[in-house]
Amino acid sequence: MTISKRHTALLAGFIGNVVEWYDFALYGYLAGILSGLFFPGENTTAALIATYGVFAAGFLMRPLGSAVFGWMGDTIGRSKTMFISVIMMALPTVALGCLPTYHTVGIWAPILLVLLRLVQGLSVGGEFSSSVTYLVETAPDNRRGFSGSWANTGSMVGMLLGSGIAATVTSLMAPEVVQHWGWRLPFLMGGIIGGLSIMLRRRLPRSEHFVRHHNERPSTSPLLQAFTTNRREMIQAILFASAYGVTFYLPLVYLPEWLHDHTGMARGVALGINTAATALLLVLIPVSGRLSDRLFRRTHFIAGAMLIMAVLSIPLYIWLSDKGVPGAIVIQFVPVILIAVPLGTAPAMFVELFPATDRLSGYSVAYNLGVGVVGGATPMFATWLIQATGLITAPWGLLAMAALLAFVVVLWIQDRSREPLL
Repeated sequence: MTISKRHTALLAGFIGNVVEWYDFALYGYLAGILSGLFFPGENTTAALIATYGVFAAGFLMRPLGSAVFGWMGDTIGRSKTMFISVIMMALPTVALGCLPTYHTVGIWAPILLVLLRLVQGLSVGGEFSSSVTYLVETAPDNRRGFSGSWANTGSMVGMLLGSGIAATVTSLMAPEVVQHWGWRLPFLMGGIIGGLSIMLRRRLPRSEHFVRHHNERPSTSPLLQAFTTNRREMIQAILFASAYGVTFYLPLVYLPEWLHDHTGMARGVALGINTAATALLLVLIPVSGRLSDRLFRRTHFIAGAMLIMAVLSIPLYIWLSDKGVPGAIVIQFVPVILIAVPLGTAPAMFVELFPATDRLSGYSVAYNLGVGVVGGATPMFATWLIQATGLITAPWGLLAMAALLAFVVVLWIQDRSREPLL
């Protein structure tokens, strides 16, 4: 693949994940507004729960999406699968921005909302692993870590962009204007970003690695092959993805709420620290991917970061949680710096784990079961742990155990970072 085509591939993989996570996260950021528009009633708490229930339904579609898009990617090709997945995300987002509310069409409003969210969840189940596989397969052998890291960078950019645009719209417009039509703007803007991604992916070069190995594909289902012929790799991938999901969601999603609820920190301050840490993460992800190409074997690099996290998690939160803003900065930034290592390095490691014939099916299902289901349930489980144990530091014991599990599993995985792809 020429340098020009590689740059196109890198940009298409990056911006596709910006679209996916901008669109998917935007619903969560605007849930408080959408609850009154699509689930009206006197009980505002019940309406908000219903709105978040629709958000959760999208996550529940991820395993199904991973199986469907994994099969597609291993049969019709990576680039075609990526094109379909971004269309299935962008079009429902525009449709959501045009959706009539309960006041206009009654019960059809929440029904249509649920259907759109299910389509988006299906798409998210396939987009990330499809784009990572494509990015790594089309990269030179000595840049696979760096190329794969841009999918996670795109995801983080999309989440920040969704948060920023939602905050801008709700800050600059009067509340009644936002309720009337302003809430639609962020979704319609997502359509513009989605249109750009669709244009980039229309003529995306095929993965030459996939083309070379396509005729070797056995007659059995790629997913069945992943669970039988490559069952050890599937077990490794599911276990690591589960631990990896916990180490991602606790410091990046759950921590701001924990600081507010259990240390008395203002929510705005906690979120501000979290946003600054996420911005740093955007820089560190591709850096760690490149380091795994040049200096460290991927499994060793990840193992080192996870061991440090396992050792530091509980002491950090015990010693610094009552030290105000300076303490909060430390306990937010230290795990974020450490989690940048698997975020930048693990995408290539997952791709290197499986052979081309069932790579996307195995990776996609393992990743979405681990990060999507286990990782997605982590904030809820952490909240329950505090209630069950009476210890406000209980979630950080969970973080230490997850990091230790990741350390053990990643040392079990055969490192192929210096070998040609299977």
